[in-house]
Amino acid sequence: MTAGNRGPILLQDYFLHEDMAHFNRERIPERVVHAKGTGAFGIFTVTHDITRYTKAKLFGKIGKRTKMFARFSLVGGEKGSADTERDPRGFALKFYTEDGNWDLVGNNTPVFFIKDPKKFSHFIHTQKRDPKTNCKSPAMVWDFWSLNPESLHQVMILMSDRGTPFSYRNMHGFGSHTFSLLNRKNERTWVKFHFTTVQGIKNFNDKEAREMRGFDPDHAQRDLVDAIERNDFPKWKMAIQVMTDEEAKNFKYNPFDVTKVWSHKDFPLINVGIMELNEVPQNYFRDVEQAAFAPAHVVDGIGYSPDKMLQGRLLSYPDAHRYRLGVNYEHIPVNKCPYMVANYQRDGFMQAGDNGGASPNYRPNSFDDIMVDDTYKEPAMQLESDTAGWFDCNRDDNDHYTQPGILYRDVMQEQDRKNLVNNIISAMSGIDGEKRNEIINRQLCHFFRADIQLGMAIAKGLGVNIDEKAMAHA
Repeated sequence: MTAGNRGPILLQDYFLHEDMAHFNRERIPERVVHAKGTGAFGIFTVTHDITRYTKAKLFGKIGKRTKMFARFSLVGGEKGSADTERDPRGFALKFYTEDGNWDLVGNNTPVFFIKDPKKFSHFIHTQKRDPKTNCKSPAMVWDFWSLNPESLHQVMILMSDRGTPFSYRNMHGFGSHTFSLLNRKNERTWVKFHFTTVQGIKNFNDKEAREMRGFDPDHAQRDLVDAIERNDFPKWKMAIQVMTDEEAKNFKYNPFDVTKVWSHKDFPLINVGIMELNEVPQNYFRDVEQAAFAPAHVVDGIGYSPDKMLQGRLLSYPDAHRYRLGVNYEHIPVNKCPYMVANYQRDGFMQAGDNGGASPNYRPNSFDDIMVDDTYKEPAMQLESDTAGWFDCNRDDNDHYTQPGILYRDVMQEQDRKNLVNNIISAMSGIDGEKRNEIINRQLCHFFRADIQLGMAIAKGLGVNIDEKAMAHA
């Protein structure tokens, strides 16, 4: 509405102002981590009986099918990052079960950089942008890693070609943390979850990844959507590793340490089922951008563990969703349990349902017949100590080098080892500033402790003179 054909717009043109006001508010805060990703709906089908370990209903019988949603993502990148950046990949799964939604929030690696949740925000800051230059800083990254030797296992995985997967379809997934399973006798075992890609592992090398960043920065997003649209539904085999409480107590290292793996020789994979993704969301924002996963979301038969990083995530993830999406984020369709939910939570921003109607918003009360089902209570857990104090996570558990050494010598093939060394040299060559030599030398010590030949190859590539005989006796 204007004042004449060429005149100014009137303030009462409500539709214009309403449209622009909504446009100005279309963006919500991006995730601090896992900002860029893609997702799809699918089905999980049980193929093997694990009811001896868990009473969780989604594993109740062979052939049982459970609807699910998966979101894959970059970890440290922003929403505009290229899909082939060297970065771990998020592997987050939501299972819509009769007992509520189970979220398994993991990565494409079986370990993580740190074991102390208090370090998490500091670690992520090093993966983001320098507070002065607002540019990515190799010095920040390697300074943190060199000062935290427990990161070495994950660093070596990241610096290998596994740090640049070809697509989300061509990578494995892991719950990473140790969780617990409870059976009908309330017997507890410790468990790790694995998802093995049926499509096979396929990675870019560093040169290919860099080229794809310029050619198609949305390569992984496009690859998943195109595959599902042509009915080439990607699949993963789910398996578990199981450890008894007695085995955990007598284990050679802390079995709840997320920087280490359980040997498949000692704890072989037990097949569980098949995950198939077969439906692209009709609206990306509604289902993928607003998807909210939290490791705190477990169901009867699946529980937590003393894994300190897991414990740190239990409260921080739901808190992040309340900040980003609002207190009623579980009412959003992709996050909503499709079965009956009974609680006394009311009001808050974006209360889209009936808000509990006329029913009471407190308990106990005299007006409804909701009763506590004691069969859902977990059995008591025997704690290690009744002393609360400030404990060093690395005390008596500071072997950060054996498993990275095994990874380099025994797991990687010759070409993998060459690519790893070249990628590390390329990444560390970007370190600058007055602390450059100090950071490089400190990180080199970690590589040498994992494997002498690995350390020598990296030192040579960085132009650092090392006495091999002296290092062999260090």
